[in-house]
Amino acid sequence: MTITVTPITVIPRHPALGAEIRGVDMRRPLDAATVQAVSDAWMKHLVLVFPDQRITDQEHVGFTRHFGEPEIFHQTSLHLRSDRVKEIFLVSNVDDQDRLLAPSAPSQKQLSSSRMWHTDSSYRPTPSIGSLLHGIEISRTGGITQFINMYRVYDDLPDSLRRQVEGRRARHDFSMLHRLVGSPPPTPAEQAAMPPVWHPMVRRHPVTGARSLYVSSIYNDAVEGLDEAAARKLIEDLSEFAAQPQYMYRHVWEPDDVLMWDNRCTVHAVTPHDPGERRVMHRTTIVGTEPVLV
Repeated sequence: MTITVTPITVIPRHPALGAEIRGVDMRRPLDAATVQAVSDAWMKHLVLVFPDQRITDQEHVGFTRHFGEPEIFHQTSLHLRSDRVKEIFLVSNVDDQDRLLAPSAPSQKQLSSSRMWHTDSSYRPTPSIGSLLHGIEISRTGGITQFINMYRVYDDLPDSLRRQVEGRRARHDFSMLHRLVGSPPPTPAEQAAMPPVWHPMVRRHPVTGARSLYVSSIYNDAVEGLDEAAARKLIEDLSEFAAQPQYMYRHVWEPDDVLMWDNRCTVHAVTPHDPGERRVMHRTTIVGTEPVLV
């Protein structure tokens, strides 16, 4: 097997986070030095953009494995997991028969939650490390993916918000999606597989050691010591504070971009697009290896 040994080029996209990576071909195996260079860039820039990666789903999964084990999405009732490559999560408005799905389709209702700030798989007892999203058919009427540097948000929190998150935990519940956007509720088996979990609202990154705000608005349904209305207001206030331009990279997709982001210190959201326009994106999610650190 031929191993690719190529120096990479890192080009920052935004002062807060986001960098373009050149010199990596995801279709080919990578040497350890290249993997380490990508990892170092990832820890520094939080979101990496790999342009022009014309990869198959199998190659997508293979590249992901350089950084951890790909997650298998636990929910099967809405057909958001690929039947062909089980590690692929389908962020798509096109079904297996290549038909455009209406916004009212159950899977599309659930995917509409991605327009709100969140971090992937925060509802797991050990949340994910990161995600990689391949833009196969992209939107030109919207569909911009926005990312926020939650290290900087935490550093800049006003005292009134900081006092409310220090030493506190928030609950992360997958079934919150059903209550939030009206998608079908999890089946009993899905609910049993993924019960609600509590995580600190401020977490320490296991690699960088830096602290960040850790909230995920589409899954947070409770905060320790607060009633439901106060908890919801706190999550909304934190999300509103975070969504400032100085903390945000907005990615305008080109075909076959692959984005790789760190779920431990970022949140993301997608802007709306014309529902009559096809948007086909495939994601892998890297399984977490340690509990949330404080």
